[in-house]
Amino acid sequence: MASKDYTQLAEQIVRCVGGKENVSGVTHCATRLRFTLNAADKADREGVKKIQGVISLVESGGQFQVVIGNHVADVYPFVLKALGMTDAEAEQNKGGEKAEKQNLVNRFLTTITGIFTPIIGAMAGAGMLKGILILLTTFNLLATDSGTYRILYAAADALFSFLPILLAFTAAKKFGANTFVSVAIGCALVYPDMTAAYNAGDALTFLGIPVNLMSYTSSVLPIICAVFAQSKLEALLKKVLPSMIRNLLTPLASLAIIVPATFLIIGPVTNTVGNTLAAAYTALVSFCPPVAGFIVAGIWPLCVMAGVHYGFVPIVINNIAVYGRDTLFTITGVCNMAQAGATAGVFLKTRNPELKEISGQAAFSALIAGITEPAMYGVNLKYKRPFYFVMFFSAIAGCITATVGAGASALVGTALLTLPAYAGVGFAGFLIACAIAFFGTMICTYLFGFDDSMIDNA
Repeated sequence: MASKDYTQLAEQIVRCVGGKENVSGVTHCATRLRFTLNAADKADREGVKKIQGVISLVESGGQFQVVIGNHVADVYPFVLKALGMTDAEAEQNKGGEKAEKQNLVNRFLTTITGIFTPIIGAMAGAGMLKGILILLTTFNLLATDSGTYRILYAAADALFSFLPILLAFTAAKKFGANTFVSVAIGCALVYPDMTAAYNAGDALTFLGIPVNLMSYTSSVLPIICAVFAQSKLEALLKKVLPSMIRNLLTPLASLAIIVPATFLIIGPVTNTVGNTLAAAYTALVSFCPPVAGFIVAGIWPLCVMAGVHYGFVPIVINNIAVYGRDTLFTITGVCNMAQAGATAGVFLKTRNPELKEISGQAAFSALIAGITEPAMYGVNLKYKRPFYFVMFFSAIAGCITATVGAGASALVGTALLTLPAYAGVGFAGFLIACAIAFFGTMICTYLFGFDDSMIDNA
């Protein structure tokens, strides 16, 4: 698309969501524009769906999600221009279908999406690099004591080691806190002296109160809760401090209060919660892996369809932090292959030139990069039967994946390009599961799931 087309697309979308006066914030993920609206009833839902360039519309987590496809990052600046917003203003999501009007689940999903979406691309890249290094060292193509390995490993591992700093930045935008103070709080959690004290088993006190030291490397919940507390403290100080000293004393008070509070209370409590969640998930999957994998993978396409899949990101990152690997997104990752396979089946079967182009691009995107929304909304859900095969073969492949105990060393979406991240225990079984998901849905869709007579009825 040319920039002129993006301008027209953005203007049409903004008009159909109720105009710029109805939009309080907007962000984007890999394929969706995620609007926060002042009044959802002012949006023209059918109008959005009819816009050329829009794949589908999803309303979930208190957000009005317009599915664009892989080029959403190119469209986003034009949407901001049409709204008359800066990037910072758009992401802050103030107002909107006000938080108090949203139920607790929607507020949670909106918050998690806003915090994690900006860093998922970087996490996926780092995770893939980790996987490649695992393969290179496994086959003795690269020595772990070589300079090349150490530099590449630093590139792959740094994001996870200093994850609280990145989350501090995105959480500050979401909660409306001072970004640089939030980052300073994140830095304090992974400060080398504090990390060394934890590793050495030192006994520290703060004003005579014992500090329960722990590792905050790769942690998720402590910094998010700390920044939330910071935002509330800043709001309070803004009300009580005179304007002439507010800019000086607010950062001082935030650092002097929130950092100790995090080491004393917030960190230990949230780390315990995180470890408990990780243990509970592990116990659930370990109780009967085949059944757990069958159920979780089978219903996962519905979670993605509803747009609630980002709500599981903290669990995945926490699993990696606690155990060094995650099995949840590995089990559900086979759904990407199933979506790609079903769309490939439509591509092979159809004689309609337009559908062949759409399905071919969607299948390629899902198979190579793990971007499944164009396949799911543009093809599989549209013709229904392919989506049923996606759910069935996802369940079968998920059962196999859980049984062999496959896992990923980083947060990545399953695709051919990201397979190195799954190197390790159960890797061969995972590859077999992916093959079954892809070829099973492709063959069944080709034979039983689609014919061109369905196009007019879709």
